Amino acid sequence: MGQMKQRADLGFAVDDTGFDPSEWDVGTPAPKRPESGSARKVAEATGFRSREARAAAQPVPAPLSGAGEAKPVRRRRTGRNAQFNLKARPDTIQDFCAVADAQGWGLGETLEHAVALLQREYAAGSHK
Repeated sequence: MGQMKQRADLGFAVDDTGFDPSEWDVGTPAPKRPESGSARKVAEATGFRSREARAAAQPVPAPLSGAGEAKPVRRRRTGRNAQFNLKARPDTIQDFCAVADAQGWGLGETLEHAVALLQREYAAGSHK
């Protein structure tokens, strides 16, 4: 058998000879809750400005697409529940989304129409 290496001292050696948990304070009462509205008074006195007040005053801008126009929301319940991820060139993705937007379709519905067109064009068999 080989010789065991001694572990490096990590500095965790503790002298616990004077450790006595019975000296701990048990049952210390919880601090009293501040009065209602006192936090707001302190915040106003120190110049704190709430984000809630700003959010209510300013409308949230719509996220922008690459062309600088508002991106349409495409969420609807369709029964489609299988994920399909693939990589494509940015211009292909943009064209695909443009077709979906022009027809008022969701992306899954657009894919289904594209597959149907490809099947008709190339006489491929259906896998449904």
